[in-house]
Amino acid sequence: MSGEETPKPLDPFKFHHVVENDDGTIQRGFEFSRTAAAPDDNGSAPVITKDVTFNQEHKTYVLIFLPCQALDKNNTKKLPFIVYYHGGGFIILNADSTPNHDFCYNMAHQLSVVVVSVNYRLAPEHRLPAGFDDSVEALHWIKSTDEKLLRDHVDYSKCYLMGTSVGGNIAYHVGLRVSKAVDDLEPLKIQGLLLHTPFFGSTQRSGSEQRLIDDPVLPPSSTDVMWKLSLPIGSDRDHEYCNPRVVDEFDQIKKLGWLIVVTGCDGDPLSDSQKKLVEMLKKKDIKVETQFKEGDYHAVELLNHTNAEALYGYLSQFLEN
Repeated sequence: MSGEETPKPLDPFKFHHVVENDDGTIQRGFEFSRTAAAPDDNGSAPVITKDVTFNQEHKTYVLIFLPCQALDKNNTKKLPFIVYYHGGGFIILNADSTPNHDFCYNMAHQLSVVVVSVNYRLAPEHRLPAGFDDSVEALHWIKSTDEKLLRDHVDYSKCYLMGTSVGGNIAYHVGLRVSKAVDDLEPLKIQGLLLHTPFFGSTQRSGSEQRLIDDPVLPPSSTDVMWKLSLPIGSDRDHEYCNPRVVDEFDQIKKLGWLIVVTGCDGDPLSDSQKKLVEMLKKKDIKVETQFKEGDYHAVELLNHTNAEALYGYLSQFLEN
């Protein structure tokens, strides 16, 4: 026979290097390298890091990134801080996975902010809303902890929730939750949500998903598997955890005056879902700022230092120093 062979359809499980077990768990066949926390008491590094467990039973912890300038005895000014939620499709990666670690490390250094990265439980062993629950619990731990790196150096009135990819989804849903009970977080005062290439979708393929159906970084079939493994059993992608347009819970965010920043790029299959979120928020009179670049790929900033520097520069204008 002549002519080109029809390419085999992508196996999204192999794409993510995961295998489903009969009991509903998965085997993870590949992980990025992990970077251990480094207190660096001699002050030679620009940022010191420390991990602290906040729930022994769930084995959840935070990874703190503190710019060393904060330790200068002549510096009495406390720093704004970002509570960060990492990506990985809800099913892989950790706060200390090297791309996530380095992104937060460099952000703390470049923006002169304290970053607290949350390591939440992963699906499918712990389906949503477990990751949301852990992420809210981390905020309550932060507000009451006696951890010196935070108590001595953080301005609790200048808190931002940020996440990359599914971390952006988590920051969004955590923001919705805690906006209804902000007094419970005192002295923590959230000023806004920074959603970096946030992970949303719906049962209907968006235009960008159709256009980038064979995207090498995040093909839509791979996101289907992520949702299949992370949403409550029996749910589809029009569940509120995936499709934010099916609920209307923005009154408190509007009342509080929080800013929502959404960043992305046209090379991301999720870009249309992100833009639809922005349209919805604007219709609700929420304060929104956006930056969508041409080309690139989903969460490029985690792997490309130049792009990361540009993102830090963009975000700097929204952080109160």
